[in-house]
Amino acid sequence: MSNMHRIHWFDEQIRSGRFPNSSWLAREFEISRRQAQRDIEYMAISLRAPLLYLAKYRGYCYEDQTYRLPHLYMTEEEQRVLKYLAHRYRHYNYDQSDAVKRVAHLLERFTPEEQHTGNSQLPVFMARPQQLQFFELLSHAITETRKVHIHYRDHAGERQFSWCPLKMVSQYNADYVIGYEADSVQQTAVRLEGIIHVWITNETFECQTDGVLGGWEEALPVRKPFVAEIRLKEEQQTELWHGYRIRSKKDQILSIEFYDTDAFLQHLFISEWEELLSPGWLRRKLESRVSGMIGKLGMEE
Repeated sequence: MSNMHRIHWFDEQIRSGRFPNSSWLAREFEISRRQAQRDIEYMAISLRAPLLYLAKYRGYCYEDQTYRLPHLYMTEEEQRVLKYLAHRYRHYNYDQSDAVKRVAHLLERFTPEEQHTGNSQLPVFMARPQQLQFFELLSHAITETRKVHIHYRDHAGERQFSWCPLKMVSQYNADYVIGYEADSVQQTAVRLEGIIHVWITNETFECQTDGVLGGWEEALPVRKPFVAEIRLKEEQQTELWHGYRIRSKKDQILSIEFYDTDAFLQHLFISEWEELLSPGWLRRKLESRVSGMIGKLGMEE
């Protein structure tokens, strides 16, 4: 259930003169007192509710009776997307980082206030449904200190393992979850992009490794983009080629940056270009895809 349902209930109790408190809220919605107190703090800080605690009644009232809750129309899915984007923007430390962090702060507070960032272009992050789901599951496991089981794929192949997740971090265009399998000192980073499936177990673990986690924020390497050299029919006047950043250009030859190989190959299928000059491994992948398609067409005939 959305916390806005609980907040509206709390607001109704105040207006009815019942002086509700966190214990009432927790009991009514069967949540922890800690979560109930976070809802009350959200009302006071993010929704600007003039809450006043009266010790005499052991509950809250409004110091300003004219206050009204803002009308917030937001689905659960929209809240999850905003949470994910706030996480990505908060860990962005490159061009326009100050403006980006202000956007992260805005998303985290869910307030209607506008932040003016001039005409600067902000980075765009793709919120893939699968990665959003993994992010949500792992965030929940971290909060509840629950072990997870991960089916993972990387350059070494596929494997499955139990994992104690500790912290979510981001580097440019990549998300990681920091954790360990057996020894809390032997922490490693698992990339969300490599996760095939994750599910939360009923087994819990003790997390007493805050000092060890501190070094990960700077230790993770920034993922460098691949670069493809492509010859176009005409010279390109902009800094982007259908959304892909152009690192350099000479006449009709462009050096184009990309991160997701499959997405870039798909883009090559639908775009107009003259010749893929490099890298060789990308040419071979493209040739293999094309041969496979031609073979399938031949079988259909």
